[in-house]
Amino acid sequence: MSASTASATLLHHRSFRLFWLASVASTIALQMQIVAVGWQIYQLTHSPLDLGLVGLVQFVPSLLLVFVVGHVADRYNRRQVARVSLLLEGIAAALLAAGSMGGWLNREMIFAIVAVIGAGRAFSKPTMQALLPALVGPTLLPRAVAGSASATQFAVIIGPALGGFLYIAGPAVVYVSACALFILSSILVSLIKLERVTIRPVAGGWASLFGGIAFIRSKPAVLGAISLDLFAVLLGGATALLPVYASDILHTGSVGLGLLRSAPAVGALSVAILLARYPLRNRVGRSMFIAVAVFGCATIVFGLSRSFLLSLLALVVLGASDMISVVIRSSFVQLQTPDEMRGRVSAVNSVFIGTSNQLGEFESGLTAAWLGAVPAVLLGGIGTLLVVALWIRLFPALFHVNRLASEPEKTSG
Repeated sequence: MSASTASATLLHHRSFRLFWLASVASTIALQMQIVAVGWQIYQLTHSPLDLGLVGLVQFVPSLLLVFVVGHVADRYNRRQVARVSLLLEGIAAALLAAGSMGGWLNREMIFAIVAVIGAGRAFSKPTMQALLPALVGPTLLPRAVAGSASATQFAVIIGPALGGFLYIAGPAVVYVSACALFILSSILVSLIKLERVTIRPVAGGWASLFGGIAFIRSKPAVLGAISLDLFAVLLGGATALLPVYASDILHTGSVGLGLLRSAPAVGALSVAILLARYPLRNRVGRSMFIAVAVFGCATIVFGLSRSFLLSLLALVVLGASDMISVVIRSSFVQLQTPDEMRGRVSAVNSVFIGTSNQLGEFESGLTAAWLGAVPAVLLGGIGTLLVVALWIRLFPALFHVNRLASEPEKTSG
């Protein structure tokens, strides 16, 4: 199938279009909230550590619920699970709006509501990931993953900038808008029609509950791909400190914060669109390692920059390199996983991603509180480069992966 034919197939696929639009709506809502919560917390406390704690309280629900989420996603209707979890995120956004308008939204209440958002996200993200392969066949999956990633990055470009502009009218305006988008996303997911049944009966018991971890451990290349993202982004989580850079280093205000938040998505969206049309075919393992190394270098440049334009450019490169890694890793993991395991594997994968993002934000905030924002970013970039070198030695099979599998592997036993 040619690239143009495959692209046309995705564009004319009604369920994929609904999936894409739902992803855009929910991600715009989430990114708007991130900007508003980050700016609101920093204006309340002026503490980099509190910015890191925002990431931590989002991550903890994912960690606590990981085995429940995967089991639910494999045992029950994935479309309904995603719909309900998106509604929960909308309710949390409404609480943030009510608290901002009523004047009772303090530091502790923000943390509590953000934890509810994290719980909703713990269910919606892996369930949506597991739902995607049911919409397209294995041949189209890498393009579908890139197309889905383009939805996310398109939203990440619009969401932070829109959140920054709307925040001028007050945080409640941002949160009300986010609530409406979460509800819209839930409706769009409910309209998706699956062309084939993909959910198989899943037995209960501890073996089933922990099946995702057992499967990942049995596949060294899959373990290497997931853990590479975990440790690289855990160390390179400079985006948690963007409010500090916008306020104290680059002096750009909330509008500048929104633009800085959007910059990585500009690079990521460009690459996602390119990969959706022209997927990587050879030396994909090596390409992923190179992309993560470029991510580390871009983090170092951002940490050293005092120019707003250079900082934006560094973040664009950071986002572009990260997207190459994301598309390769996501396609590889999905294609190596049987459908009856995808919910549990996606749940574990989401915890790894959440660890690298939310816990990475906590790590950056904590390091910044100890050493300052700039040293924290620089150490993260250098640490990412060290992880790349170490993972090449620990997972040589992953480095030498040439092509993405066209069909999922069978589980043993």
